[in-house]
Amino acid sequence: MTAVDSPAAGDSAVQGEVTSVPPRTTLPPRPVRRATEPRPLTMIRAADVLAIAGALCAALATTGLMWQELSPFSGVLGYVIVTWCLFVLCYTVLVSFDEDRPTVRDRVSAVVVQSLGALVVAALVFVILYTFVKGWPALHHLNFFTKDSKVVQALTPLTEGGILHAVVGTLIELAIALVIAVPLGILAAVFMNEVPGPYARFVRTVVDAMTAMPDVLAGLFIYATLILSFRQGFSGGAAGIALGITALPIVCRAADVVLRLVPGGLTEASYALGSGQWRTVWHVTLPTARSGLATAVILGAARAVGETAPVLICAGETNYLNFDPKSGPMMSLPLMVFSDYSSGFPLMIARAFGAAAVLLVVVLALFVIARQIGGRGAGQLTPAQQRRRSAASRRDLARFARHATAGQPGWVAQPGAAIADAGAAGIRTAQEWR
Repeated sequence: MTAVDSPAAGDSAVQGEVTSVPPRTTLPPRPVRRATEPRPLTMIRAADVLAIAGALCAALATTGLMWQELSPFSGVLGYVIVTWCLFVLCYTVLVSFDEDRPTVRDRVSAVVVQSLGALVVAALVFVILYTFVKGWPALHHLNFFTKDSKVVQALTPLTEGGILHAVVGTLIELAIALVIAVPLGILAAVFMNEVPGPYARFVRTVVDAMTAMPDVLAGLFIYATLILSFRQGFSGGAAGIALGITALPIVCRAADVVLRLVPGGLTEASYALGSGQWRTVWHVTLPTARSGLATAVILGAARAVGETAPVLICAGETNYLNFDPKSGPMMSLPLMVFSDYSSGFPLMIARAFGAAAVLLVVVLALFVIARQIGGRGAGQLTPAQQRRRSAASRRDLARFARHATAGQPGWVAQPGAAIADAGAAGIRTAQEWR
């Protein structure tokens, strides 16, 4: 019997053949991926423009048909609302023909948000243009800006009298209000952020409650204390204090929100360098939040400059120019707008719209000034600050040169050498300290 014929040899040969063939594995077929393109988020395509234009035309035509033939609806406001709803619906249908569901949701949400923003801007532009158009008969007269209204009656022509007394009164009262509201509001906001505790929470609660306080209550409070109790009489100062109480919670609340957004790493770095708390607040926290604090001041000024009830209660109404905020009634632009428009005479209504237009310009000017003063970012210096920093650097350079000259007799100090010697001395001092 040979070795090949033996059963053990045959089994080993078969086993060798089995082990030499690699096992077969089959994988399920993978589905073929559909080629997809990245969805553009900012690029405006021709299809998007055509879809918006088509949806807008369809909405306008459908709403016009409903307003004229199919329903008894009327009114401009309802026409605009129905047109906008139909526009969104038509745009959704048009986009759904070519895009998938996520793209449709993205496009529709973008159109809704952007159309609402455009509607707000259009309403603002309409209010401004309407005010200037209605007040133009009074605005194009020079006497409207240079004279007061002591000779103005209901039928007095627009070539006589003006709003100088109201402009002066508004600026004086607003200045008094800001002098009261801005320091106290920012200081209270710093206190609530830097000194946490039960008392800070109590102050924040009071500020939140004062934010919703009616403006007439501030006027009644000042009227009861200064005018009735202390016999001060009507004055622009009393009205300014009432406006300051009105603007104080607005400034404090806005400044509190802004100071919370200051990165904690900046204050921690200042503490790590050995600076104290209030030095950190003055040199790190407040400069970092300068732009937001300017916005807080603008909000407080806008709240104070448009109030009528506190001025009417505390300062009264007058047609004469008064520069003294301590005695005598004092007029303001919002109060003049209210009183002239309430008279019902066309010439007085024109004066009211002219005063409202001037009030808009005053608010815009205050906004621009506040943004110029506080709108710079952290670390950005004005030209005057840059000159002061350069002068301080030159003084430091001269001081380094004097120290180097005193340490090496007969050595002529050069600016570059002085800086190099000062740096080397600092390195040697640091090495000795280690």
